[in-house]
Amino acid sequence: MNLIPWKRKSEDSELSRPVDLFRRQMDRLFEDFFGDWSLARPGDGFDFAPRLDVSENEKEVLVKAELPGLGEKDVDVSLTQGVLTISGEKKDEREEKDKSWHLVERSYGRFSRSVNVGAVDEGKVDAAFKDGVLTVKLPKREEAKPKRIAIKTK
Repeated sequence: MNLIPWKRKSEDSELSRPVDLFRRQMDRLFEDFFGDWSLARPGDGFDFAPRLDVSENEKEVLVKAELPGLGEKDVDVSLTQGVLTISGEKKDEREEKDKSWHLVERSYGRFSRSVNVGAVDEGKVDAAFKDGVLTVKLPKREEAKPKRIAIKTK
């Protein structure tokens, strides 16, 4: 019995990676049952939650939030003890007469997303809103920046 296979089976073979097959089946099960549950949190009163991209380098943390259909006046951004919170309300107001709706797939309602960004320089945080995307740049404080430690030989 080999613990490490010397030949890889075909990537398409379900038997070649049973863990991947199990993960795909579980993903499908949760997607079918909950839908896109990450966007709406039933019971919290949230009907809409923007998707976030959070990245980090040596100098800053960058947070981008997709906020289609919103303007900068509809969004609040706050930073408290290293936690960035993006909140607001997406409204769906329309009046169209002489139409019979069969399906409307728009999300609306209040939302709030929070991200722990760590030790950032609160006085230098910059937020910009363009084309439905909110970009928040959070420069790191000096003590939060990585420091190289020299290794000495004995």
